[in-house]
Amino acid sequence: MSASAPGGQFVRLAETARRRIVIALGDRPIEALEGDSLLTALLLNGRQLRQSEFRDGPRAGFCLMGACQDCWISLADGRRLRACTTPAEDGMALEEIS
Repeated sequence: MSASAPGGQFVRLAETARRRIVIALGDRPIEALEGDSLLTALLLNGRQLRQSEFRDGPRAGFCLMGACQDCWISLADGRRLRACTTPAEDGMALEEIS
């Protein structure tokens, strides 16, 4: 899957020469570029980060700077972190987005 797969919320327009890395979203590999935030990597490959815990629909980040609490995601080991302020790391494993 390319880093800017069709159907993603974001489209990469620049900085395409950075080193490619792969993170796992459940059992699905997601390609990103070194230096991408998790939010960038995930939204290049999909349209949402998670479902709202208040059952009001899908969430895809809001403020994009770590202030709003809207981009919390879970690592495969259960730890939660903000996707907008966390750098994607090669081999990182995330829980499947439901």
